[in-house]
Amino acid sequence: MGEELLRGMLTLDMLAQEVERGEIDTVITAFTDLYGRFMGKRLDAAFFLEHTASGGMHACNYLLTVDLPMDPVPGYRYANWELGYGDVHCVPDMNTLRRITWLDKTALVICDLRDERTGQPVSIAPRTMLRRQMDEAAAMGYTPLGSSELEYFIFDETYKSAAQKRFMDLKHFGAYIEDYHILQGTREEVLNAAARRHLSASGVPVEGSKGEWGPGQHELNIRYADTLTAADRHAIYKQCFKELAHQLGLAVSFMAKVDDRYAGSSSHLHLSLWDIDRAENRFVGDVPLGPLHGSHEFRWFLGGWIKHARELMVFYAPTVNSYKRFQSGSWAPTALAWSYDNRTAGFRIVGHGKSLRIECRIPGADINPYLAYAAALASGLDGIRNQIEPPDIFEGDVYAAKELEQVPRTLREAIDELEASDFARQAFGEDVIEHYLHFFKTEQAAFDRAVTNWERERYFEQI
Repeated sequence: MGEELLRGMLTLDMLAQEVERGEIDTVITAFTDLYGRFMGKRLDAAFFLEHTASGGMHACNYLLTVDLPMDPVPGYRYANWELGYGDVHCVPDMNTLRRITWLDKTALVICDLRDERTGQPVSIAPRTMLRRQMDEAAAMGYTPLGSSELEYFIFDETYKSAAQKRFMDLKHFGAYIEDYHILQGTREEVLNAAARRHLSASGVPVEGSKGEWGPGQHELNIRYADTLTAADRHAIYKQCFKELAHQLGLAVSFMAKVDDRYAGSSSHLHLSLWDIDRAENRFVGDVPLGPLHGSHEFRWFLGGWIKHARELMVFYAPTVNSYKRFQSGSWAPTALAWSYDNRTAGFRIVGHGKSLRIECRIPGADINPYLAYAAALASGLDGIRNQIEPPDIFEGDVYAAKELEQVPRTLREAIDELEASDFARQAFGEDVIEHYLHFFKTEQAAFDRAVTNWERERYFEQI
C-alpha cells in the first residue's frame, strides 16, 4: 500500500484506537466463495484484536462447494459428507483492513484460506489462485497492475419486491438508454454518488461513474492497482453497491445479461505489466505492432491471452446467463481479435507510454474477479515464456468478420474447452481444474433441469 495509507485503510493500532473510542465495534472477517460472494463472520472488534488478528478464525469448508442457494453439492473431493465437512482456516490479510463507511461502526478484512491440518494455502480458493499467478509474475520480474470496469443495472424495486415479481417486469430506474447521459445520471446520484463517496472513504479509490447503454445501467470505475488489490476492490465494490441499494430501497443487478432488449453488463479487464518496483511499464517499447509500438513482453502477453481465452472462458463467463451477452452489435465481443481503440474487438489496446495496456472486453459483470485475473495472468505469462505471437491486428468491424475464431457461445461449450485443456491443468493444477469442472457442470445441470418462463410463454398454449 506504500508508505501512506489510503483513506479508510487501517493498521491494527489504528483499529485499536477506534475501538477504544467506540468508533468501530464490528469487524467483518470474510473471503469470497467460487461465485465471488463474501462469506465469513461479523466479529466483535475487541475479540478480533485479541484473538483473530493473530490467530485467524475458522469457517466450514463446504463454503467452497455450495451452489448459489447454499445447498451442499455432492461430488467434490475437497469437501463432502464422507469427509464430514470440516473447517478451513481463515487468515486475515492485514493489508486489506479498512473501515467501511456505509455500515455503522464497521471494519472489513479479507482472509486467505489455509488447510486446517497442513497450514498450506487452499489451492482451490479464488484468492489463492490469483496469489499464485502473481508469484509467477514476480518470479519473472513483473508486477501486474489492473482494474475492472464494472457495470450494473439499477431498478426502482427492492430486492424483496423483485423476488415477489419472480424478477419479471421490473421497473428500471431509468426510462431510456443513458450512455454518458448527465441528466439521467443526476437522477441516479441517489445511489451512485453514495457509492462513490463510501468507496473512496473505504480504501477503494474511485475514478468516476457514467451512464451506460441501457435504462438504469451505469458504470463506476475504480483506480488501477496490483491485481490482487484490484480483485479485492472489485469484490468490495459489489458488496457496497448491493448493501447501499438495500438501504435505499432499490435493487442493483450484476447479471451479465439482465434483459434481452438491452446491452449486457460487462467487467472489462485492463492489464499491464510493470517492473517489481512499479517504476516502468514493461509493455512500453519500440517494437512495431500494427499502428503502435510496444515491447516484446507486450506482444507475447497479448498473444498468450488471446491463445488461451477459449480454454479459460469459464473464468471470464461463469454462468449460463454470461453467454447471452455475446451478440453482434451489442458492445460485447463475439470473436478473438485484437485492435487498437476498437470496441468491437475482444482485446482492445488503449493508452500510450506509461498508460499502454490491454483491455479484455470478454468478461461480464458476473465474474469472480480473482478467477478472471488469475486466468488472464496465467495466459499472458505463458505467452511471454513461450513467445506466443498474437494474430495480425484486425481493423474494422469485428462483428462482420466471420472468418475469425469465435468466443464460446454457451457455458457447455466453455466447459468442454476447459476439460480438454492441458494448459489449464499445467497453470492451476489438476486438483483445481477438477474442482472447477464440477462446479461449472453443476451450474449447467441446474439450468438443464429448470423450466424457464421463455418455455412457458412459447409452448404453454401453442404447442
